[in-house]
Amino acid sequence: MRGRGPVAILGARGMLGTDVTALLRRRNLEVRAYDLPELDIRREEDLRGAISGCSVVINCAAYTNVEGAEKEEEAAMEINGRAAGLVGRAAAEAGASVLHISTDFVFDGMLERPYAETDLPHPISAYGRSKLEGEKELALSGCRYCIVRVEWTYGRAGIHFPGKILAAARSGRVLRVVEDQVGSPTATTEIAEVLADLLELPKFPEGIFHAAAAGYTSRYEMARFVCEVKGLRVPIEPCRSEEFPSAAKRPLNSRFDCRKLESLLGRAMRPWQEPLKDFLEQL
Repeated sequence: MRGRGPVAILGARGMLGTDVTALLRRRNLEVRAYDLPELDIRREEDLRGAISGCSVVINCAAYTNVEGAEKEEEAAMEINGRAAGLVGRAAAEAGASVLHISTDFVFDGMLERPYAETDLPHPISAYGRSKLEGEKELALSGCRYCIVRVEWTYGRAGIHFPGKILAAARSGRVLRVVEDQVGSPTATTEIAEVLADLLELPKFPEGIFHAAAAGYTSRYEMARFVCEVKGLRVPIEPCRSEEFPSAAKRPLNSRFDCRKLESLLGRAMRPWQEPLKDFLEQL
């Protein structure tokens, strides 16, 4: 895919988009970076102007407020769902391919094994429903597309679980963290590396891929790891999800089977502890 034209990044100032933009520029790719207010992915004319002449579109733009989506499902559906279809149609018109970011929230978390790309989605939250709708809209748009599902992401440019844990720990109060939600904490810098590697393949990788750091942990154990790395001695108590007040239901099992992606790239992502330790030490 090298040398075919610029890469358009939508949502370039978000948590993932920031790292993707920076990495692709370091790799000397021509990048066109867009975000609000100059580009609204709900506006077809904005998309046509942004995508014109590009070979690939990376769609990092999304409504990401999981709790807020329960009250604003129509807004989430418009941005995560219908707008993904608009991106796909604009890309098809321009002859561009689409790398689209999705989520573990398309699953209900009831399986007792890691989720593969072939498993049937069944979202249990408004956010999850909106992201699944985006996958469907993109598939129907007529463009060449690659959907990369990610989970438990954190990065310097956004709001994330490690940051929330640190803020709560420094308040001096006892922390209560759910122990029955299991997944892979994944740095946006690591996802950016995956996306960049996909772009450098000889042929555009069509289909759905799961991308997450190697290994699994619970939210509770992740919180303990965060506090340990930062040298914070704070009581942390485990609790069940049903004990924690939340507007949105979250998958208990967010584990991904990433063998499809690993086979394509010829490598696995780093164990979740390594990037998270690096990230915390830089804060």
